[in-house]
Amino acid sequence: MHVKNTTVTTLAAAAIGVALVAGCGDDGSSASMEGHSMGSSSMESAPSQDPAADFADADADVAFASMMYPHHAQAVEMASMVDGRSTNPDVVTLADEIADAQGPEMDQLASWLAEWGQPSPSASPDDMQGMDHGSGSGMMSSQDMASLTALSGDEFDQRWLTLMIDHHRGAVAMAETEIEEGSNDDAVAMARTIVETQNAEIARMEQLLG
Repeated sequence: MHVKNTTVTTLAAAAIGVALVAGCGDDGSSASMEGHSMGSSSMESAPSQDPAADFADADADVAFASMMYPHHAQAVEMASMVDGRSTNPDVVTLADEIADAQGPEMDQLASWLAEWGQPSPSASPDDMQGMDHGSGSGMMSSQDMASLTALSGDEFDQRWLTLMIDHHRGAVAMAETEIEEGSNDDAVAMARTIVETQNAEIARMEQLLG
């Protein structure tokens, strides 16, 4: 059965409430949830609705959030490089828009992973699960990032735009996978926004490249 993550969260919250009520007659210690386990007594009425078992259906959502977080982090880092290196107002504006859009999305991705009981995401490109620099993710290598820091003016703009286009295309590909395979409505909605927004930014960057 395909269960939405929001349903999983609701079930978990209900189980916690039952456990707390049951513990009111004790000394308080019985209300603790050792290892976040849900007592069999609280789930006897719905043995088939075990969140841990049903969460297997949400693997695509977890992968999307875990991989998009460091992908966004690198885009924000690239956007920060524009300050002091580019004199093109269109490039500066675009970089600001990228940072303004993807920063809050990173916060939302991290929040979802916490709700789903997953480890906190890492901003390191090395921690992208199953995605390497040649896999179509668009992630920049450390050499690519270093090369940007050594450039300025038109030379910087050309290199930055070229790399950011590849980076955006990688994000769009990951978002399209989430749209196709994801089960969480909010995550799929974010993925649709990423596809729309970043495809539009790709078109703007291609115009700037001429």
